[in-house]
Amino acid sequence: VKTAQCHHQRGHPLSRGQTISSSCGTTMSTTTPSSHPLDSQFNHLSIKHHESLLHVTVVTLDRPRKRNAINAKMWKEIGEAFNLLGTTGDGCRCILLTGSGKGFCGGIDLTDEKFFSGISPDNIDEDDNDAAATTKRQDAARTSFAFKPQILQMQAAFTAVEQCTVPVVAAIHGACVGAGVDLACCADIRVCSPNATFSVREARLGLAADVGTLQRLPKLVGFGSRVRELCLTGDDFSASDAYRIGFVSRVSESGSDLLHVANEICYKISQNSPVAVAVTKASLNYSRDHSVQEGLEHIALQNSSALMSEDLMKAFLRRGGDLEAQFAPLAAYSRL
Repeated sequence: VKTAQCHHQRGHPLSRGQTISSSCGTTMSTTTPSSHPLDSQFNHLSIKHHESLLHVTVVTLDRPRKRNAINAKMWKEIGEAFNLLGTTGDGCRCILLTGSGKGFCGGIDLTDEKFFSGISPDNIDEDDNDAAATTKRQDAARTSFAFKPQILQMQAAFTAVEQCTVPVVAAIHGACVGAGVDLACCADIRVCSPNATFSVREARLGLAADVGTLQRLPKLVGFGSRVRELCLTGDDFSASDAYRIGFVSRVSESGSDLLHVANEICYKISQNSPVAVAVTKASLNYSRDHSVQEGLEHIALQNSSALMSEDLMKAFLRRGGDLEAQFAPLAAYSRL
């Protein structure tokens, strides 16, 4: 039982199944999130409205029997989902990213042959000795040209998480290895349970990580000796290690408390102006990859329009009070 202050609001940072007593004398319990309109489009992702947090969408990696290992279909779905989330006018202000079952993500699904079909000869008859077949077997340059677009496609799918209009909070439990770390690096905020185990596993599997960890992780935690050790050895690192180097911002007291911690962050974000939050995220991402002066010019351009929002006055009037500011949702994106 957790006690929360009553703010006359339709959402409190609760994990599923928890019940709290508010100072207003009411008892609130969370329920299973209701289905999101996008949910039916995906087989390996679950997309739900968070019923206790009005403006939060829950995205769950949903291959529990495979420890949420990502196959080719799921990889494409991640990109498709995050290119849509926050753009449909559904009122989403924050996304909670979780994994079903015993762990967050077991990495790439090595049993899916589609990942490697581009770097191994296919549809070649071993008895066929014509020039075209010989070229296909032996010409590494042509194989390389043909395979590169697949890597770029895989990179783009995870970059969609990073570029999603609304912030993404990853709640990580159990194993988060290989592609799971790639994916987690794209989230805006990461929290984990005490039993979380991380690994940049690719070097131990005979390849260099190529969908974002080597580029993003050092920018998150620094380019020092520790991050190089983790990437070059493929060693596991614990929740406390992840907190110490700054990869996660919080470690929950227990596994059962993880969603409460993540929900609290999502709740606080969702109470702010969606325009202010979207511009803040865009500026943080842009400034990470540009000089200070370029970042200043970028935010000046962004705020020259964003400051004209009605949200500024609403947030000012809310300041110091208990009532929730009624911010309008972001409009659905115009598409061809």
